Amino acid sequence: MVAKRIIPCLDVQDGQVVKGIHFEGLRQVGDPVEMGAFYAREGADELVFLDISATVEGRKTFASLVERIAREIDIPFTVGGGIASLDDAARLLDAGADKISLNSAALADPSLISRIADQYGSQFVVVAIDARKSEDIPNPTWRCTTHGGRVATDRELFSWAKEAQERGAGEILFTSMDHDGTQQGFACPLYARLHELLSIPVIASGGAGCLQDIVEVLTTGRADAALAASIFHYGTLRIPAVKEALREAGVPVRFS
Repeated sequence: MVAKRIIPCLDVQDGQVVKGIHFEGLRQVGDPVEMGAFYAREGADELVFLDISATVEGRKTFASLVERIAREIDIPFTVGGGIASLDDAARLLDAGADKISLNSAALADPSLISRIADQYGSQFVVVAIDARKSEDIPNPTWRCTTHGGRVATDRELFSWAKEAQERGAGEILFTSMDHDGTQQGFACPLYARLHELLSIPVIASGGAGCLQDIVEVLTTGRADAALAASIFHYGTLRIPAVKEALREAGVPVRFS
C-alpha cells in the first residue's frame, strides 16, 4: 500500500513565510529556508512553497529563494503562485523545484497544463484548486475560485479536477476555502468523492486543527496526502506525533 504523505505548506511573501485565515490578515511566521529545513528534519514527506507576492519583483525574489531551498533541503518540494506560462514553470524547475503548482493560470488557459506536462512530464505538474460552496438555489455546488477564494468562476470542482487530470496533471491539490485557516477539520466527503473520480493522487488542504482531522482525511476522506500550515507553524502539532498517530490508526506512513 502506498504511504500517505504529510506536507507542510509555506506561503511566502517578501521572502518570509506568512499565515492568515482565508488568505487575509497575514502575519510573518519565519524564514522559509530555515522552516523548510526544520520540517525536513522532522520527517515531512514533501513541502509546498506558495509565492503570494503581487509584484514582478517579488516573483524574481521567489526564483532566487527556490535556488536556496534546493541547496538546503533534501526532500521533494513543490512551488506555486504566479506561474502563468511554460517559461515561468521552466524557470522554477530549473532553479531546483521538484514540481510546480498551477491554479488561476490553468483556469484561464487549461492548455497550459498540457504544455507543461508535455515538456516535463505529468509528475512535475500539480493543479491546485481553491473552491467554495456556492449559494446556488436549489442545488448548491462547489465553485472554483481565484484571488484567494474571493472571485468565483464558472468552473465546478469535480468537472475541473477531471479535466485537469485529462490534460496531464499528475496530482490535484484541493483547498476548501470554506475550511482554510479555520482549524475546524477538512471537507472529507469532497476528498472521498475526488478519490473515486480520479486516478491521480489528491492532496487535502484547508482546515487541519488537530491530529484527528489529519487521520480522518487520510482514512474517511481517502486523500493521498494531508497539507497543513498553521498547526505546524505555531507548534500545535509536530510531524513525528502525527505520523505515530497515523500508524496507530493503521495508515501507512514513512518514517525517516
